[in-house]
Amino acid sequence: MKNFLFINLFVMVTYFSASQSSQISPAFEFLNSLNKEQKSKTQYKFNHDSKYIWHYLPAASFSRSGISLTELNNVQKELLFNLLRNSLSETGYAKTRQIISLEKVLADLSGNYDYRDPEKYYIAFYGNPAIDSLWAWSFQGHHISLNFTILNGKTSIAPRFFGANPATVKEGSRKGERTLAAEEDLGFELINSCSEVQNKKAIFQINSYFDIVTTNSAEVSPLQPVGIKMKELNDSQQKILLLLIDEYLATMPVDLANARMKKLKSEEINEISFGWAGGTKPGVGHYYRIQGKTFLIEFDNTQNNANHIHSVWRDFDGDFGRDLIREHYQSSEHQHH
Repeated sequence: MKNFLFINLFVMVTYFSASQSSQISPAFEFLNSLNKEQKSKTQYKFNHDSKYIWHYLPAASFSRSGISLTELNNVQKELLFNLLRNSLSETGYAKTRQIISLEKVLADLSGNYDYRDPEKYYIAFYGNPAIDSLWAWSFQGHHISLNFTILNGKTSIAPRFFGANPATVKEGSRKGERTLAAEEDLGFELINSCSEVQNKKAIFQINSYFDIVTTNSAEVSPLQPVGIKMKELNDSQQKILLLLIDEYLATMPVDLANARMKKLKSEEINEISFGWAGGTKPGVGHYYRIQGKTFLIEFDNTQNNANHIHSVWRDFDGDFGRDLIREHYQSSEHQHH
């Protein structure tokens, strides 16, 4: 009987270890590739203040914590991108690489290769994935901010910011290439499907915002309710709005995206609103906001003659893994008592 219990315990421990290993392996491999000096720039205590400091400006305009791509050798870069590939969906990873590549387009257009540098993207870790049940990491740079929090295999990815400048490449070998096209096209499709009566509710402002309203806030609360409610849209319009929301969720791994959409549909579908500001045709500055009980999406394309996109997903309760952090400490407190 003792042998039977021992074997079962061994199997459970082995399974748990393997499961955890599959979660942390790419992160551990990357960290293990760093030398002592590199690791000191990359790894921080979990509650370090820099974890909540982020922006979407170029690195020369806003300094980041962590280690940059330019400080890594080719093997280390490949391990970093492998971590990103394993932490995002194929769509999310492709968008990340495409946005980074736009720095080369901007450098060629401006001639300023120091300011527009595709190597100035930074990775930072908070805690130790090899030994900690709760840890986090971020990947930051111009027009990208990805913030991951992991608790015993559960993952939160918020805030998630993607931008594109130029949104449409106007010249050169990549002429006609569009980044974040679906986020824009589905927004136009929805607003232009609205009737005159619906537009009076959906369009809450004549002029577009110059930027997303929440900018780089460390924490956000629900914004003033604007726009038209999901229940006031017809069936085809509701499908477009759900496709638009799904485009933002689709940057995450499929299981996470599906779970969030399922929860959204079951718990807050009637709370979701869609609000528009600015022009309703390409080439004129435009902005939209999708807000539910637990989340906020913002999109603007106003700068550079409406050829410069900012888009963000914020979780009111889960940005920077605050919901997972609370769960961790509540569980720890319960176990202590």
